[in-house]
Amino acid sequence: MPIVDKSKFHRPEIIEIIKTRDRNRDLCLSAFFEETDSDRNVYHPLWKKIDDLNKDWIRGKDTKGILSTEDIFLAVKFLRFYLEFHADNMQKLNPIPRKAIIENVSEEGLSAEWNAYPGSLEDHVMIYIHGGGHIMGSVNTHRLFTLELAKATNLRILSINYRLAPEYPHPAALEDCISIYKWLLSLGFKSNKIIISGDSAGGYYTLLTLLKLRDDGLPLPAGAICFSPSTDMAQTGESVKKNCYTDLILGDLGYIWWINAHIADVDPLDASISPLYADLKGLPPILIQVSTSEMLFDDSRRFFERAREAGVDITLQTWDDTLHVFQNNPQLPETKEALEKVKIFVKKVFN
Repeated sequence: MPIVDKSKFHRPEIIEIIKTRDRNRDLCLSAFFEETDSDRNVYHPLWKKIDDLNKDWIRGKDTKGILSTEDIFLAVKFLRFYLEFHADNMQKLNPIPRKAIIENVSEEGLSAEWNAYPGSLEDHVMIYIHGGGHIMGSVNTHRLFTLELAKATNLRILSINYRLAPEYPHPAALEDCISIYKWLLSLGFKSNKIIISGDSAGGYYTLLTLLKLRDDGLPLPAGAICFSPSTDMAQTGESVKKNCYTDLILGDLGYIWWINAHIADVDPLDASISPLYADLKGLPPILIQVSTSEMLFDDSRRFFERAREAGVDITLQTWDDTLHVFQNNPQLPETKEALEKVKIFVKKVFN
């Protein structure tokens, strides 16, 4: 199933991350079949299909039809279980700090979680939209990271759940993000004291949310932060295939079919679903952080270039030889540097 070539990784910190992920995956496989009603005999041919899909995609062949609707739901079932299982294990290894403030939000169909620490600014908020390729992820899978963001920025973080594909394709997740933003405004929070942020698919929804708010004439947030966002649903950037062997996260799972589950029947070149092709004028300040060795590097680079041409105050910060959304790995030395730059950006847009 994997596209990534793990032999290309030589950094000790990343090798240790690989070992941890592999251990968790082995444990997860046993737990998955024990705790669900899934049949091992069904999943073996499914992994073969996904492997074939990845190989055909690399060769430039048409991959439509390789996975049936049933196949997609089966794969999603496992991937969601795995990501939650991995998150639970990581929280056991890295217990939530006792001082951390975690409060659930569940009203009017909204599902979110406040993450903060004593002394956090009460009237300043960062909305956080988790990644997961449109098909998985939750406030739980990203809790350790959102707590780190809360600590680094001294902000209250509103980490949100949103409806996932394939059950809820576009624009369901975007609608949820807009609803959360409107809910904050209804509570009395000022738009110029809100930052929207997210990683990977969450970075994608961050940008789509900005565009939708602008087009609907709603007050825009003070700024936005995107960690390795996807911006092009047509996947026309060179790095998507060039870096697939060096992307431990996206190359490991083979995420191409996730996009089709998200966009359904919408043209991937349509500006309503691909931020890269939208009119970018009038957006607030944006910070993008990305690794040059990941598949979505060109998604970030090309969006940055188009936004700058449109007059947006946008910053692109890059790191070499590291992971997709590396900021979620505190053992990497570049993570501290990246979060320090996030802190500087937050102070800038709120001053």
